[in-house]
Amino acid sequence: MKMKHILLTTIAIGCLALFAGLTASAQNIKNNDMSNNSKKTLVAYFSATGTTMEAATKLAKVANADLHEIVPEVPYTPADLNWRDKSSRSSVEMADKSSRPAIANKVENMEQYDTVFVGYPIWWYIAPTIINTFLEQYDLTGKTIVPFFTSGGSGAGETMKYLKPSAPGANWVDPKNLNYMGEAEMKSWIDSL
Repeated sequence: MKMKHILLTTIAIGCLALFAGLTASAQNIKNNDMSNNSKKTLVAYFSATGTTMEAATKLAKVANADLHEIVPEVPYTPADLNWRDKSSRSSVEMADKSSRPAIANKVENMEQYDTVFVGYPIWWYIAPTIINTFLEQYDLTGKTIVPFFTSGGSGAGETMKYLKPSAPGANWVDPKNLNYMGEAEMKSWIDSL
């Protein structure tokens, strides 16, 4: 009888030790998940023709990020985008660097994001001024801003010269052209940031 009592006591202590170990492991997993989830990423983009939208959608998937389209209050028509016409809407906006086209939507709870990828097509060798409108809507102090762009052939030009003043407290990364970039290359770029 005494031997049976010792055996049951030993089993009970073993079970308690196992349960305590599992509980501690579960708590560690939960803490790690919480620390990983506390850093959120947003991919925000403006796309006039769909090219930047395609790149942004792929980027959000690869980066496991939330996706937000920057929607102009007044949509751009093909005539608005005619860069050969000096009186087209895009030509007029880009000639006036203080132009701030209105945006129809906002990011809810921007404060939850630590990193914000901001995407746009290159217009006149810089980002469209609607990107300045977007940046100026929020306090981006301390956030990492990662500009990315699509282009028919030009590089980033003077993009940073005109974007940085719209989010002066942010930590800026050099812009990246995502034209034709595959998911593996995109992942490698994200990991290098």
